[in-house]
Amino acid sequence: MLSSPFRLPASSIKHAKLLSSLPQEPMLLRALGAQQKHQSTVDPQDVQKHTDLKSQWWDTTGPMKALHSFNHVRIPFIRDGLVQIPVKERTTTPLCGQSVLDVGCGGGILSEGLAQLGAKVTGIDASKELIELARTHSAGNTKLQENQPTYCCCPIEEHAPAHTGLYDGVVASEIIEHIDNDKKELFVKSCLDTLKPGGRIFLTTPTRSSLSKVTVVYMAEYVLNIVPRGTHDHSKFMTPTELTFLLERNGCHVEMVLGLCYNFVTNRWTFTKNTSLQFALQAVKNA
Repeated sequence: MLSSPFRLPASSIKHAKLLSSLPQEPMLLRALGAQQKHQSTVDPQDVQKHTDLKSQWWDTTGPMKALHSFNHVRIPFIRDGLVQIPVKERTTTPLCGQSVLDVGCGGGILSEGLAQLGAKVTGIDASKELIELARTHSAGNTKLQENQPTYCCCPIEEHAPAHTGLYDGVVASEIIEHIDNDKKELFVKSCLDTLKPGGRIFLTTPTRSSLSKVTVVYMAEYVLNIVPRGTHDHSKFMTPTELTFLLERNGCHVEMVLGLCYNFVTNRWTFTKNTSLQFALQAVKNA
């Protein structure tokens, strides 16, 4: 069974009982349906925390340096999940012809990296300032002159209805841990709605464990000051099992789960069998 963050809220149960007992009230049905439809996965305070880092977003030695170095492992992970091509047959743009949605793209660190490999990238984020930064930075990247990412300021639940079944790949890297627990299913379902049948979703996120509480939160934020204090809320972290269940009950098959480890001293990421700190997950949408 899933842990308590994924239990149906009591308010939803009450609404369901109310709806079943009042079929003669279409106005009430529409009102309650609209309320659920306009649920938002966005936490304005969390968005502002990241927006405040705008001036340092592309500083590879600043507070976002771990995210920059993360590209060295997460981009190959995404590439190999989308296209299975022998190393000897690879070109410099192995993702050419692949459409990819980068959810929570921020200032475009991952979006640009995927676009350089030839992917047709759409990046979305709830921060208008970071989307503007992403557009400005990619416009100045000479490696992207022929393949600029497209950026849009909106949350995934607003993007999904008009882009159903559009993308070959959806990436949600370092974002689901910032979504409130009672909104995680809406977030995942919205991501999957945009994915083609047979397409793949890629997620990276810290694991909810005592180890991550010490390293990702306490050490990184309060001792080494690698990221600003208050960036993470440990209670929003997930375990690989929880995320697997969440994906599979929404029409996916989880193909791979890998552990991740970050070296604070060398600023390098590596894959590992141990998922107690952080993990990367790949799943395919059922046809």
